[in-house]
Amino acid sequence: MSNIVDPLVGRIASRIRSEREGRRWTLAQLADASGVSPAMISRIERGESSPTAVILGKLSAAFQLSIAALLAETDSEPVSGVRRRDEAVEWRDPATGYRRRQITGPDFPAEIAEIHLPPGARVPYPAAAFAFIRQVVWVLDGELTFHDGDTVHVLGPGDTIELGEPAERAFVNATGSECRYTVILTRHTAP
Repeated sequence: MSNIVDPLVGRIASRIRSEREGRRWTLAQLADASGVSPAMISRIERGESSPTAVILGKLSAAFQLSIAALLAETDSEPVSGVRRRDEAVEWRDPATGYRRRQITGPDFPAEIAEIHLPPGARVPYPAAAFAFIRQVVWVLDGELTFHDGDTVHVLGPGDTIELGEPAERAFVNATGSECRYTVILTRHTAP
């Protein structure tokens, strides 16, 4: 599939650089805020490296943006009407093979993404990646082992989990078959 990764490397690079520069942060300041090394951030901003899902989670947390916002086109036209499956851009995590396809456009009030988690994959996120968002995970196919802080939930097709307060979380596929799930999130402000 030609629309996986390549168009996104430049988009991600540009978005991360513009978010950092818009905040007037140095590479070192973003590294401190995210826990990602300045060298890795520099390689990502130059389009020399595609970030992993873990790195995107850390950067999104530092910027207080969703991963979908980091993957979105900043200069795209508002989307309405029919969006064909073969026109959708998918992002693939170079470390795990995790695939993410954004279902809704950047102007829709909820962000909805379809995720394909390969067998044996584990994608952890820091608690800060869940600040200022409300999120529901809905398993469509397969089995998802979801670590919510110290609590572990095994979710099957049709199961959902609505996430509460921010905690370290991990999406794990401990089976031999792909797991497909949907993430639905909205932004909210802290009290």
